[in-house]
Amino acid sequence: MQNYVTALGQTWDMIAKEVYGSEKYADFLMENNPEKLHIFIFSSGEVLSIPELPEEQGALPPWRQT
Repeated sequence: MQNYVTALGQTWDMIAKEVYGSEKYADFLMENNPEKLHIFIFSSGEVLSIPELPEEQGALPPWRQT
């Protein structure tokens, strides 16, 4: 797991795009930093935990995967 230090004005989706390549991972980023959920727009110097993404299971829902 890595740490990330925010810059003034960044938002969850901006950080997700920068570290994971897509805004769709903003929820994953938020789940792994619950103590920061009250922040919508970051000030500079906030430290976030950046875990590796779990492997994608494919397009099928979990109940259809074997």
